[in-house]
Amino acid sequence: MPRLPKLPRLAAALALAVAVALVTRDARADRLRDMCDVVGVRDNQLVGYGVVSGLNGTGDDVSAPLAAQSLLALMRRLGVQVDPTQLRLRNVAAVLVTASIPPFARAGAHLDVTVSSVGNARSLMGGVLLQTLLYGADMHVYAVGQGGLVIGGFDAQGASGSSVRQNSTNTARVPGGALVEREIPSTFVTDGAVTLALRSADFSTAERLAVAIDQALGAGSAMPLDAGAVRVKLPAAMKERPVELMAKIADLDIVTSTAARVVINERTGTIVAGGDVRLAPVAIAQGGITIVIKESPAVSQPPAFSNGQTKVVPRTDITHTDNGPNGPRQAMTYLEGATSLADVARALAALGVTPRELGSILQALKTAGALHAEIVMQ
Repeated sequence: MPRLPKLPRLAAALALAVAVALVTRDARADRLRDMCDVVGVRDNQLVGYGVVSGLNGTGDDVSAPLAAQSLLALMRRLGVQVDPTQLRLRNVAAVLVTASIPPFARAGAHLDVTVSSVGNARSLMGGVLLQTLLYGADMHVYAVGQGGLVIGGFDAQGASGSSVRQNSTNTARVPGGALVEREIPSTFVTDGAVTLALRSADFSTAERLAVAIDQALGAGSAMPLDAGAVRVKLPAAMKERPVELMAKIADLDIVTSTAARVVINERTGTIVAGGDVRLAPVAIAQGGITIVIKESPAVSQPPAFSNGQTKVVPRTDITHTDNGPNGPRQAMTYLEGATSLADVARALAALGVTPRELGSILQALKTAGALHAEIVMQ
């Protein structure tokens, strides 16, 4: 009787090989499509002026006549004659409509539009955007928007004046509310070549990108122009098929090289550090001095049966404390050198400071030359 192959063992071996391949693959390798933009393939912004109707008394009033005048002009175009002196509208609002048309969008494609009030309307809740022409930078009409508004909040007000509001009700969206009427041609092949723009400019990444494309298409196919662009020549077999070229190289894995950077947001106290941040051995002394000024007025009462007057005498108490992270008196802390982000985080956590204080410490470390990273303040 012939022996059957051990399929379970074969399947386990294949699974192990796949797992090893996934583990050994460079974790920092990105696909070309995720790290590059094709020069000539871009979005275009559209803007238009329109009117929202159907509001529940929350539209523009007489002090903002834009909506009333626009509605009057619209009614006249539709053949309805209206006396302007009789217009007393609070259910319409003048709005600006914005949208972005993606590359290769064909006529009839749907776009999402954003609607924002330009008058003194209290809320756009329940409104409907009337037909609005959307213009490009060249003042040509590329889309037309219309539809019901979707608002991510609410605004309620009681008869006594009490009100509650969540999020902004003067900005809304119309999902798929615009139709593309004119196509914008996108030309990304120039002189038989395609230019790829790196989203994060880096000389090493540009060189690695060119090497990977040469391995896929042949030597001499790609040439880095600078740290942010790589020019790719179309092979002779793909001269008339640039889409095939982009589909072939879009999934190439490129090992990226990123700059060491620390981003500090002073407003929110947020600190984000990249994986290449390194810290040299350094000693730090940091402590906060808190000064408290307390006013405690005292009453000066004259003795009995005297001619004195009772007066309020101000009394000011000023105290200060040195609030270091390890006690009232902060000693100098020595930080070991750190070569990974985890080591840097553990070293800085030893200081026991708040994120806002840590931002100042990081800037001082950069000035001292101990922090090998770029500091970006927001």
